[in-house]
This record gives sequence, C-alpha cells and structure tokens, in this order.
Amino acid sequence: MTPKLQEDRGAKSEAIFSGIELLTPIWRHVLQLSSININDNFFDLGGDSSLALQLFTEIAKACGREMPPVTIYQAPTIAALAALLEQPTTPRFPALVLLKPGAANPPVFIAHGLGGSVMDFFQPVRHIQADHAIYGLQTRGIDGVDEPLESIEDMARFYLDAIRKAQPHGPYLLIGYSLGGLVVLEMAQRLTAAGEKVALLAMIDAYPHMSHLSLGQRTLLIARQARRGLRSLTDLTGGGSYQPPAGVSFTPAMQRVRNSAYLALTRYRPHYYPGKIEFVRAKISSGFPNNAIAVWANLAKEVNVETVPGDHLGMIATHFKKLASVLSRYLEEATH
Repeated sequence: MTPKLQEDRGAKSEAIFSGIELLTPIWRHVLQLSSININDNFFDLGGDSSLALQLFTEIAKACGREMPPVTIYQAPTIAALAALLEQPTTPRFPALVLLKPGAANPPVFIAHGLGGSVMDFFQPVRHIQADHAIYGLQTRGIDGVDEPLESIEDMARFYLDAIRKAQPHGPYLLIGYSLGGLVVLEMAQRLTAAGEKVALLAMIDAYPHMSHLSLGQRTLLIARQARRGLRSLTDLTGGGSYQPPAGVSFTPAMQRVRNSAYLALTRYRPHYYPGKIEFVRAKISSGFPNNAIAVWANLAKEVNVETVPGDHLGMIATHFKKLASVLSRYLEEATH
C-alpha cells in the first residue's frame, strides 16, 4: 500500500469515526436508549417512520446536512450512516427500496401517496402477513439530486423501468396509496397492454383530482367540504399548489416533490382498465368522494370496494393493522 493510499484511508476512517461520535448521542436521544452499538439496526431498536423523521431533523441541525428520512433504509446503523455522511455529495436514491425481505415470488411493489416517501408505509408493511419481498417505489427527486416528475405517466414509466429489472415478467403485485394508487393503475395499464399479467392491483383511498370527477360527484364533494369548512373552493378545483399540513416542515427537495406530484394529480385523467381493482377506502371520507364505486365502476372491468377504519391519513398511521390484514388477504388470494 502506498503512503498516499494509507493517508487517504486514514483520513476516511477518521471522518467516519467523527461521524459516529456525532450520530451516537442523537440516536440515543431519539430512541430513548442509554447505549447503542454502532452496528445495531434502527428498526430493531424500536425505530419507526416518525422517529426516523425526528432523527434526520436532529442530524440536519447538528451537521447542516439534510437527507430524507428514507435514508434509514439505505443506512440503518450508526456505522453505515456515518459512512454515508462522510461522502461529499448526497447519493442518488434507488427507485426501489426494500421495505421487507421475503422468499416467496413474485415480490410486492407499493407506491406511496402525494409527495411522500416509502417511510409512510412502515407500519402497514410491518404487519402484512405474507412471505413476499415488499419494495417501496421511491419518487425521483426526494434526495434533491434529480428533478421530480410532473406527470403520472412519467412516474409509471420511471417505476416500471426499475421494476422490470427486479422482475422482468409477471404476474405483478401492485399496491398504491392515494396518488400512488393512480400511479399503479397507470402501471397496470401499461403492463396489461404489453401482454403481462397483473395478479393484484390494489388502490388505497385513491381518487382522480376533483376536476376529473363527474359533475354530480364534484357538486356533492364541494357541498360537503363547504359544510365542513375544510378547504376553499379554489383549493378544491386545483387553483393552488399543494401545501403541507399545519405544523409540518418539509425540506426544499420534499416540497418540490410534493408540488410536482400535485401538478401530476391535476393533469391525470384515468382511462378504462380492462382488469380488476381491489379498492380500499377510509371509513371517514374527509376530502374525498363518499362513493368509490361511483368513481371507479365505469373505469374498470371489475371493482371490489372494502372499507377500513380511520380517515385518509389515519388508515395508514393509526389503523394500519386492519389495513395490513386486508392487504394480506389480497396477496393470499392473488397468489393461490
């Protein structure tokens, strides 16, 4: 080994050691643990999506380096995260993120909601009873490196390119939440047109933008929202860009992704799907149509609707066990 190579390796080791010293107290604070081994897995220590958000918020404050919480799937230990922080630039994140390993084939692919990340599905995925590997479809641009996509069609193409590398041919198992439901619908359209089998297309509380609903559905929704005072008419008709919920702070990259996703939603008009949709709706409809069948019956050969507790967010954040039970059943039926 040359002296220069020895020097470079020594500097790199020193930087990683410094990163470990920085990260260890942050991990202990966030996870409320008195001691942590640098090779302990974040999730095995009790970490979840909300704690990951807190973890990376504190890391940003401590070192001025902003990274999306989904980074924890790529670097789930202090040692791995310190090595990642040592890199001078933020690495590109893959379109497919392994959320849960499994031996059974085929794998499952899940698309997240409007501008979110695969971290949103941490709890439901954890409780899905199926021995299939589960991959999250991670949007482009969440790392701040690439520009986010602004159409559902481009999102579908982007994800299909990644999926076909992991699984060249069907049957495919696709699940999409909210905006992700529209994305997997478009993916299923393209796969079916290519002669591939889609064994499962599950859409979770996914609806077209209000401007693409029928006049009757729009009228009912506007009247219901007006009574509740949840949004302005301008918001409902797509007149403004997506805004984060009160009290939630997004990094610039996350905000760009959300705004681009909202633009994609306003542009996308679903067309007829010659297959079956398994649709899961939230019991509390809040800002969405009450009747999922009325929205989707004429847009698919077959639509089955099931209701789970909670509202649009609560169904994955609070009532995730019930949602996971329904998805587990869908996977069982689709693969046997």
